[in-house]
Amino acid sequence: MKTLKEKNKFIATILAFAVIPMSGLATDIYLPSMPSMATELNLPESSIQLTLSIFLISYGLTQFFAGSIVDSFGRFRVSAVSLALFVVSFLVTAFTKDIFVIYAMRVLQGILSGFAVVAKRAFFVDVYEGEKRKHYLSIMTIVWSVGPIIAPFIGGYLQKLFEWQSNFYVLAGYSLVLLILELLFSGETLKIKKPFHFDYVLKEYAFMFRTKDFFYGMLMCGVSYAMVIFFNLCGAFIIEHKMGYSEVVAGYVSLILGFAWMTGGFIGKALIKKAFFPKIRYANFIQIFLILMMILFSYFINNIYSLVAFAFVIHVTAGFIFNNYFAYCIGRFPDSAGIAGGLTGGVAFIITSAISYGIVAIIKPEIQLEVAEGYFVLGILGLIILSITKLRKAHV
Repeated sequence: MKTLKEKNKFIATILAFAVIPMSGLATDIYLPSMPSMATELNLPESSIQLTLSIFLISYGLTQFFAGSIVDSFGRFRVSAVSLALFVVSFLVTAFTKDIFVIYAMRVLQGILSGFAVVAKRAFFVDVYEGEKRKHYLSIMTIVWSVGPIIAPFIGGYLQKLFEWQSNFYVLAGYSLVLLILELLFSGETLKIKKPFHFDYVLKEYAFMFRTKDFFYGMLMCGVSYAMVIFFNLCGAFIIEHKMGYSEVVAGYVSLILGFAWMTGGFIGKALIKKAFFPKIRYANFIQIFLILMMILFSYFINNIYSLVAFAFVIHVTAGFIFNNYFAYCIGRFPDSAGIAGGLTGGVAFIITSAISYGIVAIIKPEIQLEVAEGYFVLGILGLIILSITKLRKAHV
């Protein structure tokens, strides 16, 4: 097995950061194209929205076992195979007009994202130690948010110039470039392989689930990221179909909200030395206050500017909570980094997909007030989880 050479450590680190946003790229690049996909494929909005939800579900489920697989078989081989299959699956998605083939490819892409991202998360734990590890894990969560920032911005122009299929051609090309660089410069970083025994994995999961601060941290990650996916599911349809703006404008809105998420991550990094649980609770209180303001103002102001302004500040708080808890959870068990990262991502993204799709299906948001109502449900869920965490003394 090819191992990582010391001289390639920096390049391999950059490559790891380049792979980490893949899940965000795969979910967000075609958001501005969703209304056009529904029209061209002659399908209801819910059928296209489902392509995002099933990606997140397969992505989350994969991480339950992806962690133990990369801890047993290594990071490099898993990453390389995932990137190769990405190329194929994205090309198939671009060529087909059968929604069930698209669903199948989205399931596969979710699985591949789970393997690739878990492997690269574990890379940082393998290669770095102490404060440097903590530093890179914190940066990693911020870099992960780059995908949702740039993807819809690019996707809006791709839709305007080349139609929705071009999004998946670009993803295929990006995956191919990463695959070539991975084979040239990266290598295996796992020092001690752990046996892949089902009983062992269940034992590890049971131990982690019993660790209260880790368990509630996973729940908070899921609820926080659900705020982003909730808007992603309904935002483009509201902006393009209800407000009458173009797919490029929808892309710019997603770009702005992506910056909001990243801003929350940067604020979290700046306050990294502050007491953990109090700053999370303050962020949740601020979040609920902002949502209540959005509900109130929706009776007087209801346009794209007010929608984006309120969504921006709410997503900053969500990004702050998510990045703090996610970095904490994946570094909680350094001796089983792959399993811990996989379990955190798995639980978080299953919660995210279920809650966000459920809220959209029930509320069917078409105006600002209904978006605010969806945010309110998620904000209160976060408050309940944090209250239980405090009552059970499960905080850090």
